[in-house]
Amino acid sequence: MTDPNGPADPEQPVPSVPPAPPAPPAYTAPPAPAAPSAPVAPPAPPAYAAPPAAPAYAAPSAPPVPPTYAEPPQPSVRPGPVPGRTLGIVAVIVAIFFNIIGLILGIIALVQSRRAGVKNGPAVAAIIVGAVLLIVGIIIAVLIGIGLATVSNACSGQASGTVVQLTTGTTLTCP
Repeated sequence: MTDPNGPADPEQPVPSVPPAPPAPPAYTAPPAPAAPSAPVAPPAPPAYAAPPAAPAYAAPSAPPVPPTYAEPPQPSVRPGPVPGRTLGIVAVIVAIFFNIIGLILGIIALVQSRRAGVKNGPAVAAIIVGAVLLIVGIIIAVLIGIGLATVSNACSGQASGTVVQLTTGTTLTCP
């Protein structure tokens, strides 16, 4: 058997130089342009035939399998009314004018919301506003009480309309 890459006859010498490539074809000049002639109308477009009929489809052998989708993400806010939300808003408004009642309504609204598993910002705000204004109201009531007690002590045994001088240098007209 002979090697296709090697010489067929082992006694013939192997040429060390590869054969020269064939010569490229000779260059010929392009034909000269034709003389201008009268304008020729473009050919008419081909007439269009009716579209081919749609291929007939065979009835499916099995019903198609519906695609499977991942569970849609749950909305962050529950649709519909949130228990205690309206009561929380009412509690904020009431807490400004009637502190203790607004504080109680805010606590009730917060309890209703927590039972439903929902946060209720207005209820928390009502509790804070109600508590702060209740404390401020108590401080003001104590200061007014101290002032009235001072006036009562200074005017005890005095006639109405009498001017009394307090130890702080303040003058007071007894009621």
